Amino acid sequence: MKIALYPGSFDPVTLGHYDVICRASKLVDRLIIGVLKNTNKNALFSEEERVEMIRTLTKDLPNVEVASFHGLTVDYAKERGARFLVRGLRAVTDFEYELQMAQTNHKIAPDIDTLFFTTSVQYAYVSSSIVKEVASYGGDISGFVAPEIVPLVYEKYHITNGEKEHGQQQN
Repeated sequence: MKIALYPGSFDPVTLGHYDVICRASKLVDRLIIGVLKNTNKNALFSEEERVEMIRTLTKDLPNVEVASFHGLTVDYAKERGARFLVRGLRAVTDFEYELQMAQTNHKIAPDIDTLFFTTSVQYAYVSSSIVKEVASYGGDISGFVAPEIVPLVYEKYHITNGEKEHGQQQN
C-alpha cells in the first residue's frame, strides 16, 4: 500500500492546499493530511479547528484522512507507515526551503521520499498568510479558500457581512 503524508500548518487551509490534496490523493492508496503545531507561527485556528476544516473539505475523498501531530514529520510518517511526504511549491523561494527540508528528512529517514507538486497557476500566489492579511481588513477571500472556510476565517476577525463588530464598513 502506498501511503503519503502531507504535513503542514494549514492555518487556514487554502484552495492551493486543496488542489495539492486532490492531485496527491490520486497517486497513492492513502493520503494522510498531518496538521502540525508550528511553534514558529502564531496560529489563528486551533489544531482541532484546522483538522475539522480539512475533514469538511475532503469528505468526498475516500482515501484521505486528517490527523494532528507533534514532533518531527519523518517520525510521524514512519509511525503511520508513510513512504512519501507531499509538499507544494509556489515559487523558487519555496523550492530552496523545501529542497533543504527534503534533504534533511532523507538524511534522517532514507526510506522516505518527498514528492513535490507545483501549485496550479491559479493558486500560485495564495498562502495562508495572505488569506489572513486580506481577511483581517474585511477583504474578499472567496478566491483563496473554499466557501465553507470563508465564514470561519471572518469569524476569527469578528467580521460579519463585510463589517467589523464595532460597526466600521469594510472595503
